[in-house]
Amino acid sequence: MNRPVIGITGPDRGGLAAWIFGSLAVRYAGGKPIRITPGRPAGIDRVDALIVGGGADVDPALYGEHPLNPGLRTLRRQSPSFWRFLTTLLLFPVIWSLRRLLSTKHLRRGDPGRDTLESRLLEEALQRELPILGICRGAQLLNVACGGSLHQDLSDFYNESPDLWTIWPQKLIHIEPDSRLARTMKRTRCRVNSMHRQAIRETGVRLRVVAQEPNAVIQAIEHMDLPCVFGVQWHPEYLPQRREQRALFRRLVTHACYRRDSVRRPASP
Repeated sequence: MNRPVIGITGPDRGGLAAWIFGSLAVRYAGGKPIRITPGRPAGIDRVDALIVGGGADVDPALYGEHPLNPGLRTLRRQSPSFWRFLTTLLLFPVIWSLRRLLSTKHLRRGDPGRDTLESRLLEEALQRELPILGICRGAQLLNVACGGSLHQDLSDFYNESPDLWTIWPQKLIHIEPDSRLARTMKRTRCRVNSMHRQAIRETGVRLRVVAQEPNAVIQAIEHMDLPCVFGVQWHPEYLPQRREQRALFRRLVTHACYRRDSVRRPASP
């Protein structure tokens, strides 16, 4: 049986660690990943589902705003403690090291090529009702593609609690019990990693918030009508040791298989 093709978007420069771990997660779930970048684009006809990956900030012009003055931003990230840092190195050296070695810092400034490519792919995927998983930037862009907006700076949300910046699952989130996400992950509370400085503000058309931090920062959204269109603010591809995170990719691949087979199945006479 042919595996469903899952397109994974990313930048032309950097993003190799996300591609490696994302493609491994897709393969483990039963899919066939293909990498899509501005320099190596692919039409929506080539894929059965779409993963829009993390990376550069989404251009504020896409949701009708001007970028904040970088000098006004106050990032309040908390460095992990020595023992947590050491534990991360000892238990997950491959994940941590690859991401450190294969990521580039310039991506935070923005990536117009990705904005154009991924906005088009998301629009076409939504029209065709393809399964979609947005990861970090991808969740934000999914929201923008549906008419929503973003917080460009989250520092005001972390006056009393630290703004964690870690690949380790340390941030607690609450998941809506009646959501598809809760049924997929089989839990309503979960700890996730945190590598973002922006987040969803107003949700797009037919999107609902299904997970938040205690301070109300949105951590996940899903489509009200389409059965497998969702976005998560964290990076599940960097948490392969967690069953609930692997379930997100399994859900995407399962829906891709079902949709592909139903589209190809001839109509009854």
